[in-house]
Order: sequence, then structure tokens, then C-alpha cells
Amino acid sequence: MMSSVSEAKNYTNLWRGIAEIIGKEELIDKMSKNKALRVKAGFDPTAADIHFGHTVLLRKLRQFQELGHEVYFVVGDFTARIGDPTGKNAARPSLDEQDILENAKTYKQQALKVLMPEKTHFIYNSDWFGQMSAADLIKLTQKYTVARILERDDFHKRYTNNMPISLHEFIYPLLQGHDSVELKADLEIGGTDQKFNLLVGRELQKQDGQSQQAILTMPLLVGLDGEKKMSKSLNNYIGVQEEPAIMFGKIMSVSDDNLWAYMELLSNLSLETIEDLKRQVANGLNPRDVKMQFGHEMVEQFYDRQTADAAKQEFIDRYQQKIAPELPLEEVPFQDNLKLANLLKLLDLTKSSSESNRLIQQGAVKINGDKVPSAEWVAEKNKAYLIQVGKHRFKHIQLV
Repeated sequence: MMSSVSEAKNYTNLWRGIAEIIGKEELIDKMSKNKALRVKAGFDPTAADIHFGHTVLLRKLRQFQELGHEVYFVVGDFTARIGDPTGKNAARPSLDEQDILENAKTYKQQALKVLMPEKTHFIYNSDWFGQMSAADLIKLTQKYTVARILERDDFHKRYTNNMPISLHEFIYPLLQGHDSVELKADLEIGGTDQKFNLLVGRELQKQDGQSQQAILTMPLLVGLDGEKKMSKSLNNYIGVQEEPAIMFGKIMSVSDDNLWAYMELLSNLSLETIEDLKRQVANGLNPRDVKMQFGHEMVEQFYDRQTADAAKQEFIDRYQQKIAPELPLEEVPFQDNLKLANLLKLLDLTKSSSESNRLIQQGAVKINGDKVPSAEWVAEKNKAYLIQVGKHRFKHIQLV
């Protein structure tokens, strides 16, 4: 726990990566009073795996724990039966209670790979909603108007497009908000897509006479497809319980553009170090080398250093050294100043020099596993090269 107001104001790492804080001054004031705060985050067990997208929130929760605060990990076993409509253009199907309980079984074990056990309280929201009567539920719905619910972007779009909205979907934000009332939360952390639900909790606390929770939202981690939010249902995720070699390999498949967001949100490296790596890549360092470092760090976080070393080596053996021995070594007559674009055409890896140049500019051409920085690359005589174009075209050559 921090011991002074001056210490409480030193939040550089605490605010790292956040999208927005609502009630920041109130939060800082509470933190300065040397009292453990109740920090809440909710997770509906709609699938069995906790993935890297979830750990963006878990890591932020851990930072508050390290300052002495208590984390309330709300397993939404009741709310999952309704289905969170956030970001959906149609009603989300409800889950069977047995499936939900099965999914929730390993949530504690997975979450504690990041959180501090002694400062983590695992709460099931069925503890209070399971005791709620029909009259209690109706009383809860009286606390929020339909007009305010329709302000929510996804509801508004569906309503204006004459798409159906079921009444139970309106209730979901109220239930998530009521979790905050039950827990008397000081702070709730969620993804940017959860902002509306988090604000409902703040409003319900006000109506209940409680001190309103601050809200801290985190960016949504883009999945391995490079486009959509990381999700088990989209199969674009990295699970925290993946086999180490699989975890490492998936990290290596993260796009170069998204790598920096992953590192800012998930790495323990300082922002200054990450910025320095960005500059090095801009000056010619292969992004693959940064991914190797990041992949090693992530596997070590969830396992240990020895396991991370083994996962990295397995990746190198499998993907960078295995291809060349399996391909026949072709001898190609050496030509002075043979530009790469012409060499690719000569090897029938491309149809024309213009196609070669386009693929080189797109970063689709690799020599011995490294992306070629420019079309000015020239091969040396008597040296062997593994040349790759795209994902499936390879040649193993030696210019003689």
C-alpha cells in the first residue's frame, strides 16, 4: 500500500496503455487515503479458455494489486445465461447452465497465472442474482429508462435499422451494473466495448447512495487475423494455457503492424524500450527478431525461462532451419550485379520483374528467413540461399 500522497501521484505505469478513465480525480483521491480499494472486473465464462485479450485486463488488475488494492474477479455465471449483446447486430444466443459451469471451472487457475492469489476474490454473480425474485428484478428495471438504454450504439443501430431487440438484452447492462452495487466497487476495469455497461454500474451505485466507481477502459486486443477483436469463437486467439511451442508460434504469426500494440499492453518492457525497438526496426532491424524476444517473454511469463528457451529453439528448428535441407540445392549460373527482382523471375518464383518488385515492397520476399529490406539486394557467388516468396514458394539455390 502506498504511504503518501506524493507516492499516490506516481502512476506512470498504472495509466500505461489505457483508453479512458472516468472519475480519475475521485480515484486518485481514494488511493491517496492509504485504504485498499475494491477493484472489479467481470468475465462471462462463454468459453473455457482465458486468452491474451483477457490478460490485458488481468495485467491492469495486477498493477492495482501491487499497490495494495483488492481485486474482485466476477465470474458472470448468471449473466452468461443471458448473453452480453455488446457489439452484436443480433441477439446473442443464451448458454446452457451446465456449459457455463464447465467453462468456469478453470477460470481461477488461469487467472492466477497473472493475478496475486492473496489479493484476488473470485465471486460468482449467481450468488445474488440466484436469490433475486421477479419483483426484485422488476424493481431493478425501474432504475433505468428505455431511452437511455437505446443510447447505446449497438442497440441504437439495431433499433434504427428495424432489427429485433429482445427485452432480455436490455436487462444485461443492468445486471452487470448491479454487480458493482453488490460489491460496492471503487473501480471497474473493462474493455472499451464495455464502457456503456460500466457507466450503468456507476449510475446504479449513485441511486443506491454509494460512492460511484471510477471506470478504466482498456483497448481491445486485435486477434491473430489482424482485424477483429481476439475471440475464442473467431479462433484468432492465444490462450494462456496453450502448449509453450504453440503459444510461441502463434505470437510469431502476429502481424508486424499489430506487434507494438501487443507489446505495449502485454510486455513488461518499458515504453521507452519499446519505442527504441520501433526505431531499430525502422532502421532495418527485422521485426521477426523483436517477435522472438516478445514470444520468449510471454512464454516465460506463463511458464518459466527454461520452457521459453525450449519453445524458441523449437520454433527456430521447425520453421527456419528445417526447410532448406528438405529442398534440393539448385546451382544457378552466377551473374554480376544480378538484382533480386530479376533473380526471382529467373527462378520462376514470379512472372515478371514488376511483380518481383511489388512483392519485395510488400515484405513478401525472404532470404534465409529474413525479409529483404530492398530490391537492391544482390546474391554473392558460391553462397547458398533459401529464398521464399509468400507462404508457399521456396527455392534453395547456390550461385556458381
